[in-house]
Amino acid sequence: MAGEREEQAALSVSAAMGLAKGALEGVVVRIVGEVSEVSANARYKAVYFTVKDAKASLPCMMWNNRYAAAGVELAVGALVELSGRFTLYAAKGRMNFDVFSIALAGEGMLRMQVANLAAKLKAEGLFDAARKKRVPAIPERIGLVTSPRGAAVHDVLRTLRRRLPLSEVLFAGVTVEGQAAPAEMMGALRMVQDAGADVILLVRGGGSFEDLMPFNDEALARTIASMEVPVVTGIGHEPDTSIADMAADLRASTPTAAADAVSASAESLAAGLDGLRRRMAHAMEARMRRARGALDVLRARPGLSEPLRIVEPYARALDDVSRDLAGALPGALAESRSALERLRTALSGSLRRAAVAPRHELAAARSAFGRVGMHLLDPQKEGMALCAARLHDLSPLGVVARGYAIARGADGSVVASVDRVAIGDAMQVVLADGVVGCTVVSKDEIEMSLEEWEA
Repeated sequence: MAGEREEQAALSVSAAMGLAKGALEGVVVRIVGEVSEVSANARYKAVYFTVKDAKASLPCMMWNNRYAAAGVELAVGALVELSGRFTLYAAKGRMNFDVFSIALAGEGMLRMQVANLAAKLKAEGLFDAARKKRVPAIPERIGLVTSPRGAAVHDVLRTLRRRLPLSEVLFAGVTVEGQAAPAEMMGALRMVQDAGADVILLVRGGGSFEDLMPFNDEALARTIASMEVPVVTGIGHEPDTSIADMAADLRASTPTAAADAVSASAESLAAGLDGLRRRMAHAMEARMRRARGALDVLRARPGLSEPLRIVEPYARALDDVSRDLAGALPGALAESRSALERLRTALSGSLRRAAVAPRHELAAARSAFGRVGMHLLDPQKEGMALCAARLHDLSPLGVVARGYAIARGADGSVVASVDRVAIGDAMQVVLADGVVGCTVVSKDEIEMSLEEWEA
């Protein structure tokens, strides 16, 4: 024993660590574990993290170039599958697992696949809000696609029976789990659409992420997006959002919420109708106020409140012109008589001279006198014609000849308002062909425009 101790020399710490390091680095294994810690600093050359299971934990490190090539984003709680070897960091006496490759395992792999598909379909514009269809407020036919054996179908039917009892439900029972589920749901969607559904509910109750994978099918998402009627999903798995939810026109959190989204309650309908009634009443009141205001403006105009005031200035002007004309005619006639007398005197003198003038001078004088005589009265004729035309235009007889009448009181003054006469007063109505004597038996005020009165 003493000889064996002498042959086996003691190792230094660094030598022992080197021996252990060489032994460990020869062991390459695959490990599955849950990420419990992550330290990814851009200044570091490697990503440091820890994986664990129920009984142990293992510190790991992965060089940045390997981590970037793996395409996996580490997060606490993710289930990962690693390949690598054990190694020792001699300076600190610390063991690490040097990771060669990393991939998500189990649900983590499924989530990565779903995320990649969602990014692909989003880039194609399949989830754009512009292509989503509006859900009708009160659909007459509601398509329902779900499992006939789950609680979701009963929740939806109970909700629709309570909120929208007059709507018809077109039910298509399908499998909502397993590999055959996407194809069955696509066929059912088309079937209820062809049957005349106004909106389609695609629902199921809760379940694990793996159970809901049929709703992350690419073909199902494209079918939902291509439907001619809106599709509402109600897949009870919060907080996850499936591909089907993203492609649907409206997403609800549960089957019951989906049924609520396509059915208006009696209370909400009554409230909406009451709101419309109030808006209509307010609009009618505002319109009536505007109409009354416009009517008040018209009523305040003098032409409508006192229509005879419209013709009063013209009647006064006519009277003035009549007086001027009556005064001007005698003077014009006297001037014409004087001119005629001068012409007669001149003519008599010309005749006397013609009697003693030679015959040829007489002929020339006769010709000149004829020419002068033909145009001598032209200015007077034109003046008389102008005065006659003006007198005719302004004459009250011309107005009367067009169908109007002039009302005069017992004293001969023009009656321009009903306020100027009383019941029993005698009046004279001047017409185109005579005068009518009248007695006032009634009087009424007229509120209309002159144009309406003439019409």
